[in-house]
Amino acid sequence: MSSLLFRRAPALLCLLSLSAPLAAQTAAPERERRSDTHELERVQVSALPLQDETLATPVSVQDQYDLLTSRGTTLGDTLRGQPGVHVDTFGAGAGRPVIRGQTAPRVKVLSDGSSLMDASDVSPDHAITSEPMLMRQVEVLRGPAALLYGGGAIGGVVNVLDDKVPTRMPDGHSDGFLSLRGNTVAEERAIGAGITVRASEHIAVRAEGASRRAHDYEVNGFQQQRVPGSYAESDSGSVGASWILPNGYIGAAYTLRKDEYGLPGHSHDYADCHPHGSQLHCGGGGHHHHHDDVPYVDLKSERFELRGDLAQPWDGVERLRFRGSYTDYGHDEIDEQVVGTRYETRGYDGRVELEHRPLAGWHGVVGVQYQSQYLGTFGTEAFLPETRTQALGVFLYEHYRLRDDLLFEAGLRQDYQRIRTENDPRDLPGSSLWGHALSTALTWSFRPGYELAGSLARSQRLPHAQELYANGVHLATNTYECGLLADRYTCGGSANDAGVKKETSHNVGLNLRKVEGPVQFDLGAFYNRVDNYIYARTLDRHNDFSLVKYTHADAVFYGGEAELTWFARDDLQLTAFADAVVGEFAHGKDDLPRIPPYRWGGRVTHYWQTFSQELEFYRVAAQRHLAAFEQRTGGYDMVNLTVRYQPPKQPNLNLFVQGRNLLGERVWNHTSFLAHTVPEPGRNLIAGLELTF
Repeated sequence: MSSLLFRRAPALLCLLSLSAPLAAQTAAPERERRSDTHELERVQVSALPLQDETLATPVSVQDQYDLLTSRGTTLGDTLRGQPGVHVDTFGAGAGRPVIRGQTAPRVKVLSDGSSLMDASDVSPDHAITSEPMLMRQVEVLRGPAALLYGGGAIGGVVNVLDDKVPTRMPDGHSDGFLSLRGNTVAEERAIGAGITVRASEHIAVRAEGASRRAHDYEVNGFQQQRVPGSYAESDSGSVGASWILPNGYIGAAYTLRKDEYGLPGHSHDYADCHPHGSQLHCGGGGHHHHHDDVPYVDLKSERFELRGDLAQPWDGVERLRFRGSYTDYGHDEIDEQVVGTRYETRGYDGRVELEHRPLAGWHGVVGVQYQSQYLGTFGTEAFLPETRTQALGVFLYEHYRLRDDLLFEAGLRQDYQRIRTENDPRDLPGSSLWGHALSTALTWSFRPGYELAGSLARSQRLPHAQELYANGVHLATNTYECGLLADRYTCGGSANDAGVKKETSHNVGLNLRKVEGPVQFDLGAFYNRVDNYIYARTLDRHNDFSLVKYTHADAVFYGGEAELTWFARDDLQLTAFADAVVGEFAHGKDDLPRIPPYRWGGRVTHYWQTFSQELEFYRVAAQRHLAAFEQRTGGYDMVNLTVRYQPPKQPNLNLFVQGRNLLGERVWNHTSFLAHTVPEPGRNLIAGLELTF
């Protein structure tokens, strides 16, 4: 059944169309057609240093044009079509990006270079506190430059850009946007709006907000078969201000976010399971939920941010960039109207980068980063003690042009991490570890428009507090978790003690790119061997519930991404794409769990006057590379169609209609912990608009 928003959509669109001429014509026009040379405009990537250089790092970027039609309920859903990127879904309210088979904590999600400091790296049912309706650009980094944000980012880095802290003065007295969207699969209604005002000669003030309401989603076309507990509601608002200088800005912002979303598949059938050594004992104390009684998350996050970017502040320094934040986050997991478990995290994150002028041909950045984070769990699933993690990192990233066609990159990062428990009657031992990361890369522009980029990286990831201290039931993953610490401190039996070691990743990457002409492509391959890979080893199993012990084993990940576009005519382009990753233990060739299956497909994009139409098809293969206790997930075919329209006399208004999963396929997401219990959304019609002024 269509939602109220869709029933009233024609009138709403008409009203906004009439109001559009009243807005100042300052919006960016529809993406310009390619020139006869078909040379793509260079995209500015905030997370990378030295914007005037071509780097070896594989990067994919979604700008405002792309985000209009790709925004989802979560960050992971927004990014799932990017090369090598999948999503670790948990209903509609939580979805973490999966890059090259890795997810949190091996994938770092940043807010303009600063850590979000939510609880999404603890469990897949915890939301990433970044609102897609307010994103201006999303950057996905893979490869050597990821060490700028920590050696533990062996999967990659996702950097989300927004406008909550103004970076420039409005062209007139003010500028802003209004964005609306809705869908049929969950009767979603979402709105986002923001405005920046010139408060004085040097002060710009920003206010923005977003609200979303989505019901339980359908899984079989337009039929009323819904997944109980797959609803998601969120409200987010920010107020910020900046001092705008001739050479940059210094600003701050406050953000309040509240969410409520269901936890489909979150079963308490095994809440009384407990270990005896390496054996799992489960009684009959669990219970089943009624259809309408699904646990849900009630989340609140407050965040203060400081940002600054100054060009040539001192002699010898081309750019000074700093970021600071304080986050106070908490959420309750509520079952039968009773708070069962509470998660709290609070902490500071600070980062300073200096870009120095070329010295003997070397041009680069040097920086320091500090983080202090408290994490506590309370209630029936309090499987972690209260901990305080402090981390300090220093890094250097340099470029040297060997020849006009040859660019060399080298990076170094040193990290120190200290974890201690707080209010701990058992006085569990702490952890103090050093880690380092090294990378080199070479980009060879061997012909005009062609680049061959290769990279080598060695990096170390230090264990997360959860991996060290876990000891208890974790119902989101249907496990009883035992940490890396010895059995006498956690659980799992002394015979399974493995000690605390650092992960060490050795990564090789190679990309061949063609960036000019009617045919353009980016073909990439990677091989990543991880010594002492930390994973949850299954010790025992009772039905669908497992006793797991964090331990170490060597693992390898290898695969690639490919994208090729042919500009057949000025109004027609054809794109083919594919990605694949294999994750397995280095000894014995057993597969790792929740590795994305192969994916390949194509897109046809056609432009006609102020319309653009895009038809996309891709095939996700059945996943037959299975870890112990994993089940096969079937393949599926996905067909999506998008139509965009920009009124000729109103370049600040963009409208779109999109159909997703038009074949009505039943989709099981292999990267999800709910891969065999909760299907993905079915056939879906989405409509939306964005008005800028």
